Amino acid sequence: MPIVPRLFTAALALLLAGCAATPGPAPVSSETTTAGTEQLSDQDLQAKWWTWAASSPENRSPVVDDTGQWCAENQPEDVWFFAGTFGGTVDRRCKMPAGRPLAGPALNLMSTAEGCAQFMADAKGSVTLDGQLLELRRIAPVAVAYQAARGNVVGQREGRVTGQGCGLWAWIPPLKSGEHELLVKGSSGTFSTTARYLFTVSSAG
Repeated sequence: MPIVPRLFTAALALLLAGCAATPGPAPVSSETTTAGTEQLSDQDLQAKWWTWAASSPENRSPVVDDTGQWCAENQPEDVWFFAGTFGGTVDRRCKMPAGRPLAGPALNLMSTAEGCAQFMADAKGSVTLDGQLLELRRIAPVAVAYQAARGNVVGQREGRVTGQGCGLWAWIPPLKSGEHELLVKGSSGTFSTTARYLFTVSSAG
């Protein structure tokens, strides 16, 4: 996905191609959790994020949301995900509980190993929190398995989906209560995405 948090115009075709058998390490499940603020592995992070992104239909999807009203939709209990877009720019206002790390891609893709390699060769991205540029994790193609719900926005069949995941990812420790601005930008080839988040973090957690 964009991602946002995901795919560029041809990405859905690549995503579908990614369902074909691709030699590589065995995919991991999307059920792994993280304790506290410990970072997830490249596989676990992408598996959990794609399961989240594919858990909602288009009319409730935080990936295509252009206001932030669906930010909290199907968020896991141990991390709070953000997303880019399918292309273009959005502004989202969200409320989130304190105590959870933030994670998401500047841009990302689910494809084949070859598709990911081509995508990442021209991939550029940034994530800025409250004016501070964050270091991103560059994830090369790794085998990933995730769960897709019926009618999901990523266009996959319902059930377990496998492919090679890649992208530029951010992992952010839990935010202090109050307001924060997150600016997510990514590009690869002719695709570009920008998502601006205004978070209100509750002290109640």
